[in-house]
Amino acid sequence: MIAGRARVISGLWGSSHPGPTLVVTLLAAALAVAAGAEFWRIGTLALAVFAGQLSVGISNDALDADRDRAVGRSDKPVAAGEVSRTAAWAAALTCLVLALLLSAPLGVGLVAAHAVLLAASWSYNLGLKASAVSLVPFLLAFGVFPSFATLSLAQPQLSAAWAWIAGAALGAAVHLTNVLPDLDDDAATGIRGLPHRLGGRLSAALAAAAVLAGALAVTLGPAGGQLGHVPVLSWVFFGLVVLVVVLTLALLRSGRSGRVLFRLVMLSAGLLAMQLVLTGGSLAE
Repeated sequence: MIAGRARVISGLWGSSHPGPTLVVTLLAAALAVAAGAEFWRIGTLALAVFAGQLSVGISNDALDADRDRAVGRSDKPVAAGEVSRTAAWAAALTCLVLALLLSAPLGVGLVAAHAVLLAASWSYNLGLKASAVSLVPFLLAFGVFPSFATLSLAQPQLSAAWAWIAGAALGAAVHLTNVLPDLDDDAATGIRGLPHRLGGRLSAALAAAAVLAGALAVTLGPAGGQLGHVPVLSWVFFGLVVLVVVLTLALLRSGRSGRVLFRLVMLSAGLLAMQLVLTGGSLAE
């Protein structure tokens, strides 16, 4: 019995998209640290975000089990039969409720923001991923995300407008890039979101442009648009983003596509996320 439960837990963890779940959780905690939140608030926020991301990842795999099975995704525990759909849905819904309950000690503002993010994420899973507006949930979820740090403070408030822009730009880049390695599998199973309609090369180009716009917002926003007030380190990160974006566009022009572009755009998105953390002390300004 213990071995069986361990297999289920392991399967559920594998279904949660562990990499993105941990990255989003760590980013939320890092932003809260940068914003100056107290230790218990940082820990509570991290747990709430972790539970929420578990719900998003597991529900995605539960919904996509038939499609994953059709394209031979043996790495997906629900599709492979390692975890039943019933167990996956029970875990996803439990984590969803837990995410909101864990948000409650940090205030009604954070509960509302987390509910918006989860509603956007679940709506994507439930069908928007196959529509022309598949980008909208990412714009909304990532746009509100920087406010998690500022809403978790003792004196909660929404993040600055430039942080919303940077977050939405990051979300756009993630969505437009994340599907690049799976375009063929998605097409075979009837998934036609915005990136599928645009095609791999145009999606990669738009993702790179989105990262560049986000980096510009993070660079100039905290300085009030005054170039002389931008810290040197912020310029360094902006320069790195520009370098990766230029390389991405050069490869696109030469006809490259697929996983190389995926890795490059995700690298630039990672640099943008790091730059956002570095400016965390200005998130509420």
